Amino acid sequence: MLIFNDIKIFILKKNVTCPLHYTMDLIGTKWKPLVLFHLLDGALRSGILQKHIPGISNKMFTQTVRELEKEGLISRKVYPVVPPKVEYKLTSRGESLEKILKDLDAWGKIDSTI
Repeated sequence: MLIFNDIKIFILKKNVTCPLHYTMDLIGTKWKPLVLFHLLDGALRSGILQKHIPGISNKMFTQTVRELEKEGLISRKVYPVVPPKVEYKLTSRGESLEKILKDLDAWGKIDSTI
């Protein structure tokens, strides 16, 4: 963001022409919002997080959390124990999506009762 003559000017990242398109590219898959939503209450172990998302395969879960980690929305911590313990939590960037995720959840609750 730049401020020029007391006017805030937001500069989009390179090749971003539409902020909504950018956001949907970032979190707009079937599984990403669900993973992010279930991490809003704090860190979860891999197996517990996956159980919160019925229907997701092991392959899709792994792919989804890797993409979210690469995008800087979640962090992954591996504990050096046997069996391996992996824990995921939201980064500050991921936490910035809290309102959006909660609004989607609230909309779904209302719309599913119509």
